[in-house]
Amino acid sequence: MKNLVLSIFLIIVVATVSAQQPLASNTITKNKITSKAASFNWSDTTIDLGELKLNKPVTHEFTFINTGNTPLVISSVKASCGCTITSYTKSPVAEGSSGFVTATYNAASLGVFTKTITVASNTTEGVTLLVIKGEVVE
Repeated sequence: MKNLVLSIFLIIVVATVSAQQPLASNTITKNKITSKAASFNWSDTTIDLGELKLNKPVTHEFTFINTGNTPLVISSVKASCGCTITSYTKSPVAEGSSGFVTATYNAASLGVFTKTITVASNTTEGVTLLVIKGEVVE
């Protein structure tokens, strides 16, 4: 009798398991998700200006390509000190097009320096940090 009850129970369990639908994750088709976003591809983000003369301004242009799929807009560019003046591409940069951020450093004191430029934009990165460094000599 025990064998009969056990056999019936196993038949019910096997029938129930084999009749169930596959898991939802197996039946869902995976949709390709494409997000609209701009993205920087910088030629460089850190530059060593080497030895600079005191009170002789030096300019470097950081260039980038928008590798995203929507126009790239720079909302602000801020230098870490008043000794660095910046300019940048103000109009939207179309996908595949290039733009720039220019930093002009005017050394007022001797010694090794590292200055940063913070670039805020609508890119996937949000904020990018550019670095200029070198040594001021007489």
